[in-house]
Amino acid sequence: MNIFAEFQERIASHLARIVASGRLPADLDLGRFVVEPPRDATHGDLATNAAMVYAKEAKASFANPRQLATEIAAVLADDPDVAQAEVAGPGFINIRLKPEVWSKVLLAALTQGAAFGQAGPAPALAARKINIEYVSANPTGPMHVGHCRGAVFGDALANLLAYAGYDVTREYYINDAGAQIDVLARSAYLRYREATGEEIGAIPEGLYPGDYLKPVGEALANEYGISLLSKTEPEWLEMVRVISIEAMMGMIRDDLAALNITHEVFFSERSLTRGAEGDAVIRAIQDLRDKGLVYEGRLPPPKGQLPDDWEDREQTLFKSTDFGDDVDRPLMKSDGSYTYFASDIAYHKIKIERGYATLIDVWGADHGGYVKRMQAAVAALSGEKTVLDVKLCQLVKLMRNGEPVKMSKRAGDFVTLREVVDEVGVDAVRFMMLFRKNDAPLDFDLSKVVEQSKDNAVFYVQYAHARGKSVLRQALTTFAGSDFSTESLAGADLSLLTDEGELGLIKLIGQFPRAIDAAAAAHEPHRVAFYLHDLASLFHSHWTRGKDQPQLRFVNEDTSNLTFARLALVTALTSVLASGLNILGVSAPEEMR
Repeated sequence: MNIFAEFQERIASHLARIVASGRLPADLDLGRFVVEPPRDATHGDLATNAAMVYAKEAKASFANPRQLATEIAAVLADDPDVAQAEVAGPGFINIRLKPEVWSKVLLAALTQGAAFGQAGPAPALAARKINIEYVSANPTGPMHVGHCRGAVFGDALANLLAYAGYDVTREYYINDAGAQIDVLARSAYLRYREATGEEIGAIPEGLYPGDYLKPVGEALANEYGISLLSKTEPEWLEMVRVISIEAMMGMIRDDLAALNITHEVFFSERSLTRGAEGDAVIRAIQDLRDKGLVYEGRLPPPKGQLPDDWEDREQTLFKSTDFGDDVDRPLMKSDGSYTYFASDIAYHKIKIERGYATLIDVWGADHGGYVKRMQAAVAALSGEKTVLDVKLCQLVKLMRNGEPVKMSKRAGDFVTLREVVDEVGVDAVRFMMLFRKNDAPLDFDLSKVVEQSKDNAVFYVQYAHARGKSVLRQALTTFAGSDFSTESLAGADLSLLTDEGELGLIKLIGQFPRAIDAAAAAHEPHRVAFYLHDLASLFHSHWTRGKDQPQLRFVNEDTSNLTFARLALVTALTSVLASGLNILGVSAPEEMR
């Protein structure tokens, strides 16, 4: 039950009647306005900007937005669920609902359980397939803490969209075709020489120094013995490359599994030019050429200092400026090989052909300059039918008691994701990576995230769930033999919940479906984390009030009917907390000590 969506429909229905009367344009988009909680709770339960949004279209028939708002408010005042509808300011409408409406909302949250806030199987929604490509770390070593944020963000976003009713595919793009893979193979070959008994000394500059490559060297020695030692680099490079990539991807999958992250699809970059269907890159370029979007020409020099790779020459260019980019983009290098951009075009073309209406790419913040060109390519390839949303994840600064954490010995030059998970646990990592908007920098303090205090957001939210469960256990002791099942609590007299703290909790629980819809629409799972923290905070505050005012306690053996109603509230609250935590990939503990 989404009370905000319901009132959106009711207001839209009245606007449709005004359209039918000829006082608003026939082609009016009735989905542009919002119904949301008012910023000041004393103003009511719902607020809408409908009259303000349609002020321009209403000019011919209404003197000002307030006049339109007055007509809408008059209709709302006659609604059986509305206690009061008032016009505020230049044309906003504040709506106060009757108490029985909130009893219905609480009953829905109680009886629907994990399905409360979850979208139904609407055909139009189910047809909107979404592909989320995230992590896609180069397969050159274990994942580091910087990869962790994008991994958690992408996985939580996938959970959120699936919960909201979308058909989601989780994808990992294996960057196994670049020069870094040759560096990996050479680094592994050095460890192979070490595994065969050679003293290799210090790792040469330019190779990967981490100890994680020692097992790869040993695997090569087990597979090939000393036979590779007599081969030239062109002869051993491909063999070593294959085994090295397999080993690194196995390591990466294990690292992701430590965060409870899995992908349905692993797509190899090398397959774009070496796959069973031939060269997908040249086909993508030809597709754009057939659309008149590829030409031979010269690019003007970039402003400021020229980058090292800029070339003043005739090039094969994609008309990305036709789709909002700042400059047209080269598709071929001077040596005739493809640019990275050309390969990415081919990869996204394949995703479009797989039928996705929306593509979401989760990238590091250092790829910000790449966004416009990729969005231009997707628009061109799909005839502007497929949307590409790129989510940039800012850097994570790893701290301990306010001091930067030293680098990992195992990895050589960074802190591994696994080390962080092993130290603080998957729940702390996932929640705190999401308790900040993805494009904002994040300081992750290993000491702070394990503190059992209200200053630690993940503990605060999980403790709210555990505290709610403790209330239910207390009730079973106080009212031994009573039935506190959901079915039984659904028969409680919810109208007895009249305290301002109780009503505040019910109203915030009622916002959960709207929070899910808004977070899914914006592709922003951090909104769920924020909502859960607000709900936990309100619950803890109300609990504290019960310490000083015994009549507000959830369990009171002298008022069984009121206790039943309050247990219905607590059961609904813990269910919402559990649903939200599950979306974030965080556990909802029954108890915490």
